[in-house]
Amino acid sequence: MIEQGMEQSAGFEEAAGRPEASSSDERRPRVALMGEFSAGKSTLSNLLIGRSALPVNVTATQLPPVWMSYGHEPAYRIGLDGDEQEVDSSFSGVSVHDTRCVRVFLESKFLMNCDLIDMPGISDPNMDAAVWQRVIGEADIVLWCSHATQAWRQSEKAVWDMMPDEFYEKSLLLLTRMDKIRSERDRGRVVKRVQSEVEGLFRDVLPVSLIKAIESKGDPDAWAESGADRLVKSLIELTDEVATGRMGRRVSRKIRPETRPRDAGLEDAIGERVVERPAKIVMPTRVRPRPLVSRPPSRP
Repeated sequence: MIEQGMEQSAGFEEAAGRPEASSSDERRPRVALMGEFSAGKSTLSNLLIGRSALPVNVTATQLPPVWMSYGHEPAYRIGLDGDEQEVDSSFSGVSVHDTRCVRVFLESKFLMNCDLIDMPGISDPNMDAAVWQRVIGEADIVLWCSHATQAWRQSEKAVWDMMPDEFYEKSLLLLTRMDKIRSERDRGRVVKRVQSEVEGLFRDVLPVSLIKAIESKGDPDAWAESGADRLVKSLIELTDEVATGRMGRRVSRKIRPETRPRDAGLEDAIGERVVERPAKIVMPTRVRPRPLVSRPPSRP
């Protein structure tokens, strides 16, 4: 559990000054994780929610976008035709060819503040861009991971050029695995070069070592040195702007919005797991245990 380096920041609710949710139309900000394979998206996801959201026998290259929200409902897939079908814990039968996204519910404090959409790696030549393009319009914020040792490749730029301009002001470019660059001078050069190349395309460029952040284990200095402290503060600022309406946001008519429970501050929630519920759980009617069956399309 990771609380380090964040105790001096104001709580997420206090910093955001958000009114208490009063309508089912209010939803959590949605943060999409994007980037090429091996750029650190899975590590970032694990850092944020405190665990892996994918089955151990499934790799991200085999999956469509995985949309994570707070809760304890069974996972389900949304087909290209809008049909919903519950899936088992191994995600068996889920294919990128006929699935728009997989909805996963976890009891993570981070997910009390934000939904997380883990996109497939964009560098797979065998994966059509439509796989992520179908869902990216549902996101409010993008965290783009780029491996620091080969940061901002032409292939990344080509994909980012396909993104709507509205994402430029509300997206962060993370230069991951900065610890692989040993010299402080070289790290500075990489950051300066990338900042110059992406000027106007991202809100900010943040160097970060996600592994060091996970390994900091309560050491605030190590947490700050990893770059995670600056990442968290920037994410708080972005989600605050989205949630309070200071930045444009669309409400999807294709995927029903999820109401946002009020709870822990975002900076206190990174990597923090919610205490598991007792074995006896009263589940919502929609998710009562039942055999795997096709479900009709969601209503607008």
